[in-house]
Amino acid sequence: MVLNAIISHPKVGIMIPIPQYPLYTASIALFNGTAVPYYLDEENSWGLSTTELAKSLAKARAEGVEVRALCIINPGNPTGQTLSWENMHEIVEWCKRERIVLLADEVYQTNIYKPAELPFHSFRKVVKSKGPSYDDFELISFHSISKGMIGECGRRGGYFECTNIDPEVMAQFYKIASISLCPPVHGQLMVGLMTNPPRAGDASYPLYKKEMDGIFASLQRRAETLAKALNRLDGVSCNDAQGAMYLFPTITLPEGAVAHAKALEKNPDEVYCLELLEETGVCVVPGSGFLQKEGTWHFRSTFLAPENQMGEFAESLARFHEKFMNKYR
Repeated sequence: MVLNAIISHPKVGIMIPIPQYPLYTASIALFNGTAVPYYLDEENSWGLSTTELAKSLAKARAEGVEVRALCIINPGNPTGQTLSWENMHEIVEWCKRERIVLLADEVYQTNIYKPAELPFHSFRKVVKSKGPSYDDFELISFHSISKGMIGECGRRGGYFECTNIDPEVMAQFYKIASISLCPPVHGQLMVGLMTNPPRAGDASYPLYKKEMDGIFASLQRRAETLAKALNRLDGVSCNDAQGAMYLFPTITLPEGAVAHAKALEKNPDEVYCLELLEETGVCVVPGSGFLQKEGTWHFRSTFLAPENQMGEFAESLARFHEKFMNKYR
């Protein structure tokens, strides 16, 4: 709905992170807009700099693209990074200078694995902290029941919140929403429960807190276990998961693997992932599906497997990796 409202002609640009969540480029194409990529910095824990944003914006404008919005996924998918408070302020200030609407994808906001160092802050909180001079700053924030400790992907519920959006635009949002069928009842109920969870003093609160804390602690341990296992592999380097549900390691593949992939008319990381699936039953997603810097190869892995299977998972991955590397050296 939001992209449909923003994109009014083919030269409207939406800035998206690379690596990216593929549905962004697909949706922008569906509404006949232009995706404007900006690159995350892998060597800086997949960080985001306003210098990179400015470079991407200047290139797009030079090509006649009317850039209207910046999409940020925080915490990141597929890269698992979390933005700092200071970095978020820089991004907000940059958007204001350039008169760009900020689209904040914050669906992984409860998946924060280094809360002492990098706690989650919403962009709305950042904007509100900057005082009256930002009362015209346009922000749309997104959240979902599909992630976090709830993880109810199949129930299809979520919402977006509009901050300082023109009333006439809001009227169009409501008009578009009113012509659609209502979302599933289960999804609506889950959104209500997510935004109004049990509180201290409620009869269900002790069990709710125990379950939520238990799931979180397990995800945190699984993220650390998998990152360590990946970093032990030959030619693999992986940043720690700061947030979300994913690790996105870079992998240096032998020339033989690259040549074999070329003969098959596939990307080398795709060949790696397909052979891993065929040999072990483990499914990871090639980095080429998310886009990546030219000449680099990655894959995305979740750490959602049951905790008691993580050791076996890591061992099977290590065995396959050694065999694959030796095969194509």
